[in-house]
This record gives sequence, structure tokens and C-alpha cells, in this order.
Amino acid sequence: MMQFWITLTFAWLLVAIGVSSAATTTVAAPSAAGVVQKFRVTPHDMQILEGTDTLLRCEVTALAGRVQWVKDGFALGFLAVIPGFPRYSALVDEPNGVYNLQIRNASLEDDAEYQCQVGPAPGNPAIRANAKLSIVAAPSSIYIDGYSRNAKVEVVEQQNLTLTCITENANPAAEIVWFQGDTPLNIVPTVVVNQTALKRYRTTSTLQLQPRADDDYKEFSCEARHKALPPDVPMRAQLQLSVLYPPGPPFFEGYSQGESLRRGQQLQIACRSRGGNPPAQLVWYRNGVAINSPQRTAGRLSENVYKFTANESDNGAHLACEAKNLLSEKPLRAELNLTVLYAPKDVYLSGASQAKVGDTVELSCVTAASNPPARISWSMNGRPLNNSSYKTRSSTAGGWVSSSNITLTIDAQSRTFIAVCHALNTELSQNVVGSHTVNVLYAPSAPLLTGYNNGDILISGSILKLQCSSAGGNPPPALHWYKNDKRLNAATKLTDSKISSELSLLLNASDNNAIYKCEVQNAAIEIPLFATKTLGVHFPPETVKISVLPKNLVPGIRAKLICDSSSSNPPAKISWWKDGIPVEGLNLANRPGLWGGSVSTLEMHVNITQDLDGSIYTCQSHNEVLQRSVHETISLDILFAPKFDAAQQTSFVGVEGAPLQLELHASGNPMSISYTWTKDGLPISSNALSGQRLISDGPRLNISRLSRNDAGIYVCEALNTQGTAMLEVQVLVEYAPVIAAVTEGQSFVSGEQAVLACQIQARPLEAAHVSWSRPGYDFATRTSVSFENNTALLHIDNVQRGDIGNFTCSVDNQRGAPVSRNVLLVVQTSPEIDHTPGYTRFAARLGVRSQLVCRVLASPQPSFIWRRHGKDLKRRNKYSTAERQVDGLYFESALLIESTAAEDYGQYECVVRNSLGQASTTLEFSKPTRPDTPLQLRVGNVSDSSVELMWTPGFDGGMQAYYRLRVKQQGEDKYKTVEVKLGALNATLEQLKPGGNYYFSVMAFNEAGNSKYLPDIKLTLSKGSQPHSAEYTEKDELPNVMIIGITSAAMVLLVLNAALVAWFVIRRQNKSQGETEPSNDDAYSKDDNQSVYKLPITALQADVQKKAAASTYLVENVDIIQSTAYPPKYQESSMCTPHYQHSMCNPDFTRTLPNPKRHSQRNSATGLIEGMPMRAKDDHMLISNGLYIPSPSPASSLVIKGSYISSPSPAPPADGSYFNMSDKYMSYPPVTY
Repeated sequence: MMQFWITLTFAWLLVAIGVSSAATTTVAAPSAAGVVQKFRVTPHDMQILEGTDTLLRCEVTALAGRVQWVKDGFALGFLAVIPGFPRYSALVDEPNGVYNLQIRNASLEDDAEYQCQVGPAPGNPAIRANAKLSIVAAPSSIYIDGYSRNAKVEVVEQQNLTLTCITENANPAAEIVWFQGDTPLNIVPTVVVNQTALKRYRTTSTLQLQPRADDDYKEFSCEARHKALPPDVPMRAQLQLSVLYPPGPPFFEGYSQGESLRRGQQLQIACRSRGGNPPAQLVWYRNGVAINSPQRTAGRLSENVYKFTANESDNGAHLACEAKNLLSEKPLRAELNLTVLYAPKDVYLSGASQAKVGDTVELSCVTAASNPPARISWSMNGRPLNNSSYKTRSSTAGGWVSSSNITLTIDAQSRTFIAVCHALNTELSQNVVGSHTVNVLYAPSAPLLTGYNNGDILISGSILKLQCSSAGGNPPPALHWYKNDKRLNAATKLTDSKISSELSLLLNASDNNAIYKCEVQNAAIEIPLFATKTLGVHFPPETVKISVLPKNLVPGIRAKLICDSSSSNPPAKISWWKDGIPVEGLNLANRPGLWGGSVSTLEMHVNITQDLDGSIYTCQSHNEVLQRSVHETISLDILFAPKFDAAQQTSFVGVEGAPLQLELHASGNPMSISYTWTKDGLPISSNALSGQRLISDGPRLNISRLSRNDAGIYVCEALNTQGTAMLEVQVLVEYAPVIAAVTEGQSFVSGEQAVLACQIQARPLEAAHVSWSRPGYDFATRTSVSFENNTALLHIDNVQRGDIGNFTCSVDNQRGAPVSRNVLLVVQTSPEIDHTPGYTRFAARLGVRSQLVCRVLASPQPSFIWRRHGKDLKRRNKYSTAERQVDGLYFESALLIESTAAEDYGQYECVVRNSLGQASTTLEFSKPTRPDTPLQLRVGNVSDSSVELMWTPGFDGGMQAYYRLRVKQQGEDKYKTVEVKLGALNATLEQLKPGGNYYFSVMAFNEAGNSKYLPDIKLTLSKGSQPHSAEYTEKDELPNVMIIGITSAAMVLLVLNAALVAWFVIRRQNKSQGETEPSNDDAYSKDDNQSVYKLPITALQADVQKKAAASTYLVENVDIIQSTAYPPKYQESSMCTPHYQHSMCNPDFTRTLPNPKRHSQRNSATGLIEGMPMRAKDDHMLISNGLYIPSPSPASSLVIKGSYISSPSPAPPADGSYFNMSDKYMSYPPVTY
């Protein structure tokens, strides 16, 4: 397929060239001389190596036609670059008629018949010249089939071996020559040539061998012969034969059969074997037992050398060496016998070693083994003896043993006789000598004992030296000391023929009447010779023993104390002592004791009482002769029941919360006393791991953390084997004060004395620990105090309306943190209604259940009347009311409006009466609107880079209100805004510049729209030690011209506003009942110099969940579109609150001023404030501390006569009680401010 496309491409090129030539070339005409085109140089046959470059030459004289090359009949074209043949190129020199064909990196594909063709031209026939190009390819590889290069081939001797050598990819086929080493083999192999690919040939040469032992280690190789291979770099494959054949017979070197060896001679006998593959394994045997000996191999020579030192056991030993390998049918063997000459190592003499004069003694001499046998001769005291006998016998261990006997008669010429035995090996001329000594026995003289005279009296503790000596005797006698037949160790001294010894004694009681004996003896006598001395020693008693009867002493019995003195010579005198004072004893007695002394005994009787416990009694034994004494003491151990110390502390005081340890001490015998603690009859645990606060630990009671309940009487019981004892102790707990109760629910008539009570729990508690306070109140002239029954009383004379308020009762007894509590003084007064925005303006959507709350300060309890259009509202399906008492001063009445309709909007009147008067107010109820501007902006904590801002909210428009702060540093053009976290009425701005001047303001917004910003607060932050300063300002100062212009415009707007108000009132009267809620179509608002652009309300609602929990942050660029988190539309709820009976459930809420504390109590599932049925989404808010500036509205102008400063409101009762119109309690949840 590839050739087809090449041909097609080439044909297209030919056509193109032909057309071009026809249009542009003028055919050369034959010269005037009539010369026609012919070859000047023609290509010739060539052989080249594969991978080399070649050039086929073609040169034409008088060229007229066109020239091209043809390969095996395929035209290569007229171009210099030949398409489809990237390695081919035509080297053309047209003016000279040169058209050479160059082939680079020749391969077998280029092996072909080439033709240089010159096309015809007018007057010039076509001419052609052929040349054969042969590509010679060397073999790519040579190998011996089945074997790796330089392999080692194992073959058994005379076994057929076939070697096949193969060369691959040669052109022409390669020749293979076989070699043994470097010598060509004269064996003719079988050769086969196969063509494996186009112009690729494989040559196979097979060689048949029968290796011999001489071929072992020989190398066989095959070499490829080819014209493409350089002769100096042959291509070979080779291997090495390993011919397996048995070894040659073993032979010895280093010892010949019959050769004589001497004992101790070092010898090495080598066993060798030549030939063998694998090498022969050589094993030595000695007397049939294999010998472990290392073997070594060098080439085909194996050697095992047996090294040993000749001794008598090697005489006649049979040695054998065996050689074998894997091809041996049986081991080859060589044998020899050893001959070893040796003299006897020793001679052994036996016979009597001592004798008396006249005795006959027989001596014997026996040699050790010898080869040849040794000859024996005797001598005594240097003189040879001839009366000996001699005989020889073979030894079981090899060699010969010689023996000889001789008889001697002992005379008195010498004290010692020495007999010598000589054993001579004549072959080796070695003589071995042994000797034997015979001693002549003589008896020693009788021993002489000195150093003590019988009858002398010695004192115990003194030193006595006894000497004993004896002369003569052979052998020298042995001298021994004995005490009462018990042998003693003492050193002896031998001088010439005299032996002596000295015995040093430290006398004690055991030496009295002791017999000391000196004894001498040697072999010449059978009965020892001895001398004795009997000692007399005075000694004192060594010990005194006191025994008590009976063993267990208890009060009320009569005990006997017995003193026994150990043996004494002469008898000892015994006496009794009590606490260092001598007392008289009874029944003194003496009886025989040890070592010839006397034992003395003295008794004493004691009447036992508890007071005698621990009393010391001493018994003394005294030897009057020696003036030495010994004594023993005893402490009376009297058993008695436990008894607590009389001075024991029985009252303990601790502080509540601190640890306390009670520790008692009881004495008793035995001292092993167990303790049990109880309180109110209940035992206290002793397990420290129980985790309890009270743990008993023997005589100690540990209270880890005192509680006031731990106060009381504790009983500790001590128990031992003799009885029990009990002790009561009192624990007093001091604790920090707690105000248990104060005066509540009580009102006082104006002009009378009021008494406020503060009941306290504390220890200690005194009148000095209690104080009353109220800022700015005249306690000195108006009040007096008293204290009784842990209750502090504050007496206030002539109470008036101005005295209403909280008095603080404070207690500090220095046992903990001081405590205080407000006590509300209620003075009966006529009703005073709360006119704050939270209780004068209300808003709700159409169709929802709404509520209006009227709050009043009054005492006694007032009654409420709701009116509209001058008429009392009756309780029916549309309206219902509920009352509750907020605290001792404040009362509330809630007007509930079911299913709010358009006609329900407007003004309502709340009338409040009690026995002292009445008051009324008007409350405005409208649809939800945008919120009012916050009432006041205040500065809280300020640092050099942060400021805390707080504000008082205005009317929220009946919906959830949100707040936005703005901040600008003096000199900046635009404000930065901060979105405040939902429900927060304060925020902290950080990362401000120290020492900078900043302007701050706040505004409110809800779903209906935005309020205006409050006037800016200007604040200069501190820097270093410089304090900050703040001032309130509307804006930066404006020029007077601008002020006049703005004032004129305001006057015009005021007139227009009056006209619009009149038009609005008329239009409102004509408004239909089905009026819809006001639209929220404000897309943006502009205040002062700031432009803050906002999304429409519908778009803002989608961002509620993202912004609801967001923390306060700064917006760096006010030009971006702000996203304000409005809450979602309220969804209807199916939940009804059961607290209002006969009321209908309505899912929406009345909206009033926000109360942050209320917001945290909202039920997330229903939207209702927990425990507050039908309450507004945002509960009322009482502005406790601040100035309320009401928004201008018709309703507020009717009821607000001036600024209202609210009174502080105490916390509501926990039960949330309300009064209804029937003076019965009905549940209505409390409002928390």
C-alpha cells in the first residue's frame, strides 16, 4: 500500500515537471559536429557493508535527454530529492553531465539492480547503464545453542556431547569454524544454511564429541567467518568442558613402612590422589576410626595431611587413606603401620615408709610401659643392691612393663633409709629414677605443763597462759590441747628435737572446775603421753530473768514478779527496785547452777491497778566478792479499756467551704484501738475512695469541704479488747451570709412608719455585720435600725411618695463574699401610667391577633378600664383583657384584639383607678411602619484603637428592627458602615487609628424602610497618655449663606407639609376598608453627604439566613451594593396558647419596640415568645435610664406632656401572675427587662 502511494506521488511530480519543462525548456539540438550523448562514467557493480554510505556514479557527455535512476525497474524520478526514499539523493552537476546517486546508511533493502537512464532527445537516442549493488551484512550474533556465553558444561567421560553453533542475519551466509582452545578442530561438523528473511541467512554448525579425561577444563569455541567481519575482531561463542571421571589411587608421602619413630616426635603424613572430577575426597582412618583432617585441592591434585605427635599409643597403630568421588565404584585405599620407641615415663615404688629398729621391710619397683622393655637396678644410701628380683610383661596399652622386689633389715645406724630404683631403655639410652624413704621410729619424752598451780583462784575476765613442751621422738610428735576432752586449736613450735605450745585463755564462768590437758604422740607409741590442770574461777551472774504471773495483768488482781539470776560463784545477792526505789522481796533461794556456781531466786507481790501501767520494776543480781552486778527491768503491761484524755478539745469551729479536721486521743492497753464516728446515730464512712466529704480516719474526722449542715454533735467511740469509751464533740460552722427573705408584697400608708425586714442566715451574725443603703437618702434623720432573731429591721418614719424605691440590705461577716439585696419600699399612691414609647405606640398587620399593654405604678392594686371613642370596651369575641402584677409597684393590663381589621387602627384609652385616685392615657394603634430614629447614641469603653457605641432604640414600627452604624475619620469623603448583629444594642469598632478624630452615628431599619441617622458624635481617640474626648455635632460647620438658604427652604417645605397633612387627613377618612399594607418601594435613601444604596425589600429577604447570625463587621467601601438581613415573612402557625380561654388563635403578631431579652426567648418553630401567648414579636421595652424623645405623631402629642424619665423596675414575680377583671389570677407570662 505504501509503495502504491509513493508511485502515485512520483507520477504526479513527473507530470508537473513535464509540463513545466515543456513550457520553459528548449530541447538542445545536436551540435554542429554531430556529437551525440554518451556515458563518460558508468556505474559498476559494488559490494558494500550494511550501514555504510555509497555513491553510484553516472556521468554523461553531450547530455541532451533527461536523466533519472531506476531501482529494480522502479523509476526514482528526475528530482535531486527522491520522494519516498529519504536516504537517497541525486548529486547533480547538470552543466558537466554529472548525475551520481548517493545512498546513506545502506541496508539490505538497498541490495538491488540500479540503472542510470538518459532519456531520448532529437538526434540522441536513450542510453542506459546498469550496476549491481550488493549489501554485505555481518551476522548479528553467534551462540552455541542451549548454553550461555562462557558456560561450563559438565559431561561424563566418553559420553556423547552435541554442540550446535548458530549465526544469525548474515548476508551472504557466514562460515563457522570450530576450535579447541586456539587450535582448529579436524572434526568435520554438519552445516545447514537457512534464509530467515529477505537477504538474511542463518548458518547452523553441529559438532559431535566424546570427551576424554584429557578434555577436562578445555575450551571449545565456534567462530563466524564473514567478509563483513574484521579479521582482528573475531565473533566467537565458547564454553568450557568439565569432564567427570574417577580419581587416581592414593599414596603417602612423609613416612615409609617400617620406619621407627620416637615418642614426642612431630610427624606429617600426606595422603595424595591425582586426577578425578570432581576432585577426590580423601579420608584418614586410624585403627578403623575416621580422623577429622582438613583437605585441600590444587587443580586436579587432592591432598589430606595428617599431623600428630608420636606417643606410646601410636606404636603399632594402623593408618589407612581412602580416595573417592561421585564416579568411583568403590574407594581406592592405601595403608601403613607405625613403629614408636619410648622409655618408661615413671617408676612406681611401694613399701613401708617407717619401721622400728630390727624390722624387715620389702620394697617393690614397677616401671611404666616401655618399648623395648626397661632394665631395673637398686641402690640404698648410694650403695648398689644385688639381692633384687626382675621380670617383664606386655602392657595392654602397648609396650612392656618391668618390675623388681628387694628386702631390707632396719638397724640403728641411721634415722632414715632411702632406696633408689633405676629403669633403663637401652635403645634410647634413657634412665628413669624413683626413690622411697623409710623412717626409723623413736618415742618422745612426757609433756611438761606449766602456768597454773592447783588450788589457785582465778577471776572471770582475766587472762591465763598455759605452756606445754616435749623433747625427742622420731618422727617429731604432735602436740594437742583439750578442755574437758574437747580439742582446742593452738599453735605449736618445733625447735631442734623439742616441740612446745602456749595456750592463752580469757577466763569465763565455763572455766570453773574445767580440766585442761596437754597431749603428745608420734608413730613410735600407741598411747599418747599427757599432763592436766584443773582451774578454780570466781564469776559473776551474767543474766537476770524476770517472769510475771499471771501473764495478762488487769486491774484488781495480785501479781507475782519472780527474778531468777544466772549461775554465780560465789552465790549472788538479789534485790528489787521500783522506779529507782528499792522494795523488799520474798522467798530468797539458792540452788546449784552451771559451771559449779549457784542460781538465786527472789519473788515480789504487786496489787495491780491501772495507774501501774508502764511502771518500771528492776531486779539486780550482785556478786559481792567480785563487786560485779547485772540487772533486768520490766515495764508492767496492764490491760484496760480506752479512755479519752481529760483535756481533750470537744468543740471545733470551721468555715463553710474550707476543710476541717477533728482529732481526738484516747489511751488504752492494748494500744490497738479502733474508732467509730457517728452523727445523729448514723455512721460516717472510713473509705477514702467513696468520694464523700466526711471521712473518718481512726481518731481523726476529715471534712473536705464544710457545709453548714455539718454543724452538730459528733460521737467518737474508741474500742479495744478490754472495752469501749465514747466522747461527744461539737462542730460549729461559720458561713458567708445569705439573705433568706426580705419584705415583699407589703405597702405602707403615707405618713406612717414603714418597717423593712431583711432576714439573714450567717455565722457569725451580729447587728454590726448588717448595713442599709440607698444613694442620696437621708438615713440619719429619717431612719433607725434594729436587729433581732437574725433579722435586720429598717424603720422609716413618715413615709411619703418620694420614698418609694429600693433600699439595699448588705451583709458582710468576713466569712465569704458580702451579699446584698434590694428591699422595695411601697408607699400607697394613686396610679401613675408609663408613657414610654413601648407603652404608647403599637402596630400590627391586618388579620392578626394584636395586643396593647397599659403599664401603671400604683398601690394598692388598681383596676383597669379600656375605652375607645369614649366608650368602654366590652369583653366579647373581638376584645379580651388580662391583668398581672409585675412587682410590688407595677401592674399591667393587656388588651387583646382578635383578627385585626382596618377599623381597629386608631386611638385607645386606658383608665386606671385605685382607692387613692385614677389616671388615663391614650395608646396609638396603627399598621406597621418604618422604625423611628434611635433615641440616643452613647460612648462606652474607649481605647486608642477601638470604641464601644451603645444606643437607645426608638419605636420599631411593629416589626423586627435592625441597626447600622456609620463611621468616618475626619478628612475622609465617605462613611464606612457597620451592620450590627441581630438583637444587639451596642457594637465595638476596632482597628481605628490612635489619636484620630472620628464621627459616629446610628440608624434603624426594618422591612418597611429606614430611619434617619442620629446626629454624629465626634470622638478623638487617645494616643499614648493623651485622653480621648467626645462631643455631639450635627455635621461639619456650614457657611452662613448655606444656613440661610436651608432655613428659607425649610419654611417653604413647612407650608407645603401643612397642606399635605390636611389633604392626607381628608383622604384617610375616605379610605376603603380593604386597604392593603403600605408598600416597601424605597430602593435607596440619602442622608446628608452619604449615599447608601440598598436592594429592594424582596431581594433583601433572600439574604436573611446568611446575615441573621453575622457578627459586626466594617464595610470599607460604601459604593458597593449593601445586603441587609431582613427577617422572612412570618408564616402562619397552628399553635394556640391555652392561657387565654375563649380566645381564637391567630398566627401573626403585634409589633412594638424591640426587647433584646425577649428575642432570646423566641420559639424557633412557632415564632412565639416562650410563655407569652399572643405577645408581639418584639416585646415592649422600658427605657430605664435615659431620655425619651417621642416621635412627632398625633397620638404621642396627646399623651406626652414633657420628657419622661422612668423609674427603675424590679424583676417580676417568678410565677408571672396577672390579675383579670374578676380579681382572679390568670396565667400571663412575665415581661423581663
